[in-house]
Amino acid sequence: MTPEEQIAKMTKAIHQAIKVLGDRFGSTPGDDQRTIQMLKDSLPVNPAPAPKTPPAPPPPSEQKEA
Repeated sequence: MTPEEQIAKMTKAIHQAIKVLGDRFGSTPGDDQRTIQMLKDSLPVNPAPAPKTPPAPPPPSEQKEA
């Protein structure tokens, strides 16, 4: 699945979740479970690892004047 297809699938699942979970009186418990499963299915199987950021440089040392 291409990244664009994955994003489209996740976007659709998120919009559906907002619609179903936001309308508590118009949805059934089955709707809730299907929506949650759709969200789980839309997550990437092998997510790319987060890029490592280089460590922050240490603060400049304060020089003591005698």
